[in-house]
Amino acid sequence: MGITVNGLAELKKLAGSDLGSSEWLDVTQERIDTFADATGDHQWIHTDPERAKEGPFGAPIAHGYLTLSLFIPMFTELLDVEGVTTKVNYGLNKVRFPAPVPAGSRIRLAARLAAVEDVPGGVQITVDGTVEIEGAAKPACVLQSVSRFYA
Repeated sequence: MGITVNGLAELKKLAGSDLGSSEWLDVTQERIDTFADATGDHQWIHTDPERAKEGPFGAPIAHGYLTLSLFIPMFTELLDVEGVTTKVNYGLNKVRFPAPVPAGSRIRLAARLAAVEDVPGGVQITVDGTVEIEGAAKPACVLQSVSRFYA
């Protein structure tokens, strides 16, 4: 299970810490199709399993942005900050998608709390994350996420 801290002072003490890995998460064709419906991105490499078999990846693959969007639910398994009023995504410093995620794969997040810096009313954290694909040599996503926590 993840790490729970109470308040910003405890969060600051974790700067530079390895947060471990989340549980494996299934990336089903249904999840991919639901994401396609939500975003309007129905490109055949994601949503047409028969055609995708003949495509460059040999199977349907998850949208890169679906993989990225799963960062938050996986990250919340790793770190819970209690005693704050607001938690917000502030942005991304870096995102790359080195390998596709085939439908039916499982992914997980490995993360490190790279930095915790003071901002007016709270702190800003920078997280280095790697979304791994079970059994794959390359990660699905490498990212640096920035979030803010307010007292």
